[in-house]
Amino acid sequence: MNPHDLTSIRTAISKARVLVVGDVMLDRYWFGDVNRISPEAPVPVALVNRVEERAGGAANVARNAASLGAQVTLLSVIGDDEAGGALQTLMQNSGVQASLLRDPTISTIVKLRVIAKQQQLLRIDFEAPPSHEVLSAKLDDYRQALQAHDLVILSDYGKGGLTHVVEMIKLAKAAGKPVLVDPKGDDYVRYGGATLLTPNRSEFREVAGSWKDDAELAAKASRLRAELDLQALLVTRSEEGMTLYRDGQVLHQPTQAREVFDVSGAGDTVIATLGVMLAAGLDMGDAVQWSNRAAGIVVAKLGTAVVQPEELFA
Repeated sequence: MNPHDLTSIRTAISKARVLVVGDVMLDRYWFGDVNRISPEAPVPVALVNRVEERAGGAANVARNAASLGAQVTLLSVIGDDEAGGALQTLMQNSGVQASLLRDPTISTIVKLRVIAKQQQLLRIDFEAPPSHEVLSAKLDDYRQALQAHDLVILSDYGKGGLTHVVEMIKLAKAAGKPVLVDPKGDDYVRYGGATLLTPNRSEFREVAGSWKDDAELAAKASRLRAELDLQALLVTRSEEGMTLYRDGQVLHQPTQAREVFDVSGAGDTVIATLGVMLAAGLDMGDAVQWSNRAAGIVVAKLGTAVVQPEELFA
């Protein structure tokens, strides 16, 4: 496909079917003003005047993919609570087909941020890992959903939702479906056999160690790619852009960000855009270029945000 034929790309995207699996969370934002210090303790008092809720984690990946026009299914686990219901509603409003299994033994993951004068004062997290029974049921749903999709995105936030990631990658490969993984932690062995991993700079350093220059980084990337039997490795490098490592090929994309306001959720946008473009039939190198462009747009927005087609294809 011609990477510059926008009409053809958007038509192909509308037919692309993407399955997103992983840890979902509700991002809550309390916006307010701070004009005094508490008499009870030396902390600021925030008078909240606005509340926002956004989908985070794998839900933000799904939301980003859907905003570009793809057909998206989200498979995950939530608690049987108000926050879970809020996530379900957010997904419906975003055009995502959400298959969210409710686990009555846990609370839906919530990240609450208190913000004043565009500064984050505090973040409070609520989370618990899902039960074994619910995770087994999710794996069964995943098996059934695979055939109806063109590509799989596994979004690992280390919250327990991807306990069966090894089996999920095997099933996707057996079904002939590309599988992209946004990894977490320092044990990448469980991601072996995936089509592509998208670690950020600090995540890659945690696994491969530090490097002095691009040549050493490329050598480490090549070694990891071979060890894990990956088709490719995309390292997102913040202000340095992102670099795609394939067999005998290195493709570097300098950052396109003109203004960086908030990097939270940028990795979600990258893997979502990459997945949508690959599912639409673009070459991986072209897909990375579009992902880099999307990342440059989304970091200029507050919090977990999405890129609209009008912005990406302008």
